[in-house]
Amino acid sequence: MITKFGSLYAGHVDLDNLGLDGTPVNDRWLSDDHLASVFDKSEAIVLAMERLGYDTFWAAEHHFQREGYECIPNLLLLFVHLAHLTKNLKFGCGFNVNPMWHPLRLAEDFAMADHLTKGRVVFGIGRGYHSREVETFGNPSTAIDNDANRELFEEQTEILFKAFNQRSFSHHGEHYNIPPEVPYRGYDLKEITLVPRPRTLPVECWQPVVSASQRAMDFMVKYGIKGVIGGGAASGGTTDRVMEQWRDTLAQAGRETELGGDLTIGYTIHLADTEEQAIKEATLYFEENMKMFAPLGFVRGLTSQQISDLADPSKARSAGLPTLEQAVDAGAWLCGPPESIIEKIQDVQERYPGLESINVGSVIGTPQKVILEQLEWFGKEVMPKFTG
Repeated sequence: MITKFGSLYAGHVDLDNLGLDGTPVNDRWLSDDHLASVFDKSEAIVLAMERLGYDTFWAAEHHFQREGYECIPNLLLLFVHLAHLTKNLKFGCGFNVNPMWHPLRLAEDFAMADHLTKGRVVFGIGRGYHSREVETFGNPSTAIDNDANRELFEEQTEILFKAFNQRSFSHHGEHYNIPPEVPYRGYDLKEITLVPRPRTLPVECWQPVVSASQRAMDFMVKYGIKGVIGGGAASGGTTDRVMEQWRDTLAQAGRETELGGDLTIGYTIHLADTEEQAIKEATLYFEENMKMFAPLGFVRGLTSQQISDLADPSKARSAGLPTLEQAVDAGAWLCGPPESIIEKIQDVQERYPGLESINVGSVIGTPQKVILEQLEWFGKEVMPKFTG
């Protein structure tokens, strides 16, 4: 039963000249002050969510995005600050990108944040699909070498959980030799200890479900990692398949669950008096979001020509690109009046009885004013039907 609602904010600043006819993604160069406005925007969203009774504010780690789309480079640092402005809201790492960290630094930083926020930071890890980000930090991205990225990610995750769960440990793998065998203060170093270890053990950890490969699911279950389904994977039959595969994977590991157990689903929402009005209001944001993510492979079924045309305002309108109406029909977007949104969420709840939480939010490109209006409306007229 769904009783908890979070919201994902990827970290975009307010932008102008949106949509297919607007500024091409690669032509956006924003000032330092404009890019830094992501922190004030985060505060405004968080304070609204705290007041309205949301459960978790999720944000994404990204780097070097001078275009203004994803501008939060350090989630844990931001969350310690935001936690001191609030009392109840939790903060979800959606996600710390393992290949952009040394795993022991990530483990230490999370443990510190866990203590300083008294357990209100929810750990999350990801593999990293932005080549500009991951490769700049010296490691392979999924876009350049998917197999090498996965091997590195899995070893880093093993180290993270050793550091969290063992009072002292060692690790000798393909990429890491922890600790090095060196003399230290009169003895030979054989093991290392994370200081401090997290306040909250075992660490609750989440990971995005993207490819939904069996290898990925087996790996998640091995470490007790929970899954976030979002974007296009939240639509119709795709979600049914992922839910069933996840339930069966848990069962094979000896854990019987109902569909939706240890998962959450992310939906984009836009409330208005009618579905037609909601689609009309949100279309520019849908288009801007597609401009950002389609070249990264996150809009299924596009040809290389369509992706090329998407970057050219003179060609985009005639390129046969996906529409918001199609996204609504597929179930990835929830658009319309509160009673319609309630019905759609109730349907999700009936299909996946093990599901306890969902994330609702606005896509990249949505102005702060609109995000706050949507959170307010949803929080007052939709959420209470499920939270009581």
